[in-house]
Amino acid sequence: MQVEMLKPVMDTETGESLPGMAELIRTELCPRVVSIDLKGEYPREFMHKLGAIGGFGAMVAPQFGGTGYGLKNAIRIIEDVSRECVSTGFMVWAQYACAWYLQNSSNLAIRRDVLPLIAKGIVLGGTGQSNAMKSCAAIEDNRLTAKRVDGGYLVNGTLPWVSNIGIDHYFHVGIDVENEPGLLIALVKGDHPGLTLNQNAHFIAMEGTNTFACNFKGVFISNESVVSHPSEFTQFKSRTKAAFILMQMGMGLGLIDACVSMMKRSNKTHGHVNCFLDDQAETIESELLAAREACYRLADKIDAMPDANHERETLALRLAGGEMSLKAANSAMLHLGAKGYLVGNAAQRRVREAYFIAIVTPAIKHLRKELHDIDTGSCACTA
Repeated sequence: MQVEMLKPVMDTETGESLPGMAELIRTELCPRVVSIDLKGEYPREFMHKLGAIGGFGAMVAPQFGGTGYGLKNAIRIIEDVSRECVSTGFMVWAQYACAWYLQNSSNLAIRRDVLPLIAKGIVLGGTGQSNAMKSCAAIEDNRLTAKRVDGGYLVNGTLPWVSNIGIDHYFHVGIDVENEPGLLIALVKGDHPGLTLNQNAHFIAMEGTNTFACNFKGVFISNESVVSHPSEFTQFKSRTKAAFILMQMGMGLGLIDACVSMMKRSNKTHGHVNCFLDDQAETIESELLAAREACYRLADKIDAMPDANHERETLALRLAGGEMSLKAANSAMLHLGAKGYLVGNAAQRRVREAYFIAIVTPAIKHLRKELHDIDTGSCACTA
């Protein structure tokens, strides 16, 4: 599969991740964080405005509407948003995950017609790959099945939770095809005939993520809507998996940074007692800096060598990010004490967000399983 290589050109070591990024977050996101968290407000306008300044284009080649700045820039953007709100940072990751699969598709029509809309934030989108990733790791069965028919595939099944979607949103899914090895990766829209979206579940956090159950009942997927056919899956997976997962580090890095700031502020008045807590701001900040450096370095390596195998290093770093998020949020909560326990206080929100980072696919237990399987040679993708 021949796709355009990204050529990062932006200096992402200093300054803003994008021009205008800090101002957009300050004016459009910060005032809405509590409503996003407690009322489930979906930050649609922020997402569209972020796309307009290039916030979803880093993983997309310029000829398809992107900036082509590369993986590190994408992670920095997700980190900047997550420093204020992990729920919205997750939406940014989902938009990037949608774009990244389309960027790597052999389907030129999708890259030409749909990818620019996603890369510029004109249309919003997500990824329904959680179940597919877990099925590949032999954690659960694939919930979507298909059989070939004239002109495409007929799909049935239900995905319980897909985020950053709606009637006017795109998302891609991984599907088992009858009598064929490998997964079908298909692009659908929320109003696709035969597809029903239901919003029945309520979560302790991330309520503003437009998360729906997706029921496919005799859904026809034409060949024109195929991102990757089953015969292409092995190559497609090897090219996309590392970046797909590493981008999630932006959520953890942003959250940990915010927790360190809370701890430092608390120490101005309560340092004399906070010093008895196990995890201090300086220690967590040091770990954050090391993790950020490792993450950016790996991102540059993935960009420079997109066909190399970066899987183990990516999984290990993502695991560390989840574990560090829990540690940082727990310590921030203990530093703030009773104030952190108030409704609307950022500390208790960060605890809930940290648990999300730890359980969103790939979850901590999933990551440990895949690392075990790699190290022991006991399992490969079962698709």
